[in-house]
Amino acid sequence: MAGNSSRRGAVRKGKKGATVGSGGVRRRALEGKGPTPRAEDRPAHKAYKGASGSAGGSTGRRAPGGAKSARKQLGSDQVAGRNSVLEALREDVPATKLTVMVRLDTDERVGEIMRLATARGLPIAEATRTDLDRMTDHSVHQGVALTIPPYEYAEVDELLSIAADRFEPPLLVALDGITDPRNLGAILRSADAFGAHGVILPERRSVSMTASVWKVAAGAAGRIRVAQVTNLNRTLTSLKEQGVFVLGLDAEGDVTTRELELGTQPVALVVGAEGKGLSRLAREISDQVVSIPMGGRAESLNASVAAAIALYELSGVRESQGLG
Repeated sequence: MAGNSSRRGAVRKGKKGATVGSGGVRRRALEGKGPTPRAEDRPAHKAYKGASGSAGGSTGRRAPGGAKSARKQLGSDQVAGRNSVLEALREDVPATKLTVMVRLDTDERVGEIMRLATARGLPIAEATRTDLDRMTDHSVHQGVALTIPPYEYAEVDELLSIAADRFEPPLLVALDGITDPRNLGAILRSADAFGAHGVILPERRSVSMTASVWKVAAGAAGRIRVAQVTNLNRTLTSLKEQGVFVLGLDAEGDVTTRELELGTQPVALVVGAEGKGLSRLAREISDQVVSIPMGGRAESLNASVAAAIALYELSGVRESQGLG
């Protein structure tokens, strides 16, 4: 009868007998529910927790003491561990925030970390151990982490402009297949020490400017500009068209670093990975392939060591001609 709340639906007579309808329930289930919400707006999705902006997870609570969110910034990197954070602050590594664990047991290193961060005006946030684990990808953080911003890469033309502003022939270092951040950090230090105007990295199959690189390079990472290019070989070819000589560094070279007649010219020194050396295309593009003379039993040198020796030799040639 009408108004009966227990009524499920009309009775339908068919070949198999009378059946009761769903009362429109199935029809409504088939209707559209509108556009799918973003992952950040769905509580059941893992992205929701990351976007909640809470140091305590997805509960919406702020970190103790009114501290800012401990969520890892998109594209940022983390220096973790008391010694590493302290060294980074001492070397003025660019940073956007210091995060410390709630109720952290302090020592002299933590005290100096807090002092240096305060002197630089860095925001200081508090976070739980779980949040710090997540921020630092579960590395050994010892209760402290320093957030550094994404590196702003230069354009290759900017590196050439640096040389022009100094009235010097360009001296660039291009890395072909270097994947170890410690090698890049050491090469940046050598480039800074021996007057290079910049370093060029390919986007793929190569190390990039990470927190580990900043740590190894110390202050040199802030003084030597780094360009990242889509295609290294195409960039080297373009540099040749602009009058820059490409010198490939390899154990089986045409000349040695003590015979660098092109050293006074605009130069891009290409350093290959240890073991594999220069790629085939980089070797073909090179105007000269240069080797380091070795009288000992070692068959090869670490990439950063080889780069340092070659840059030292190049700087010597330039200084002898009054160009350094």
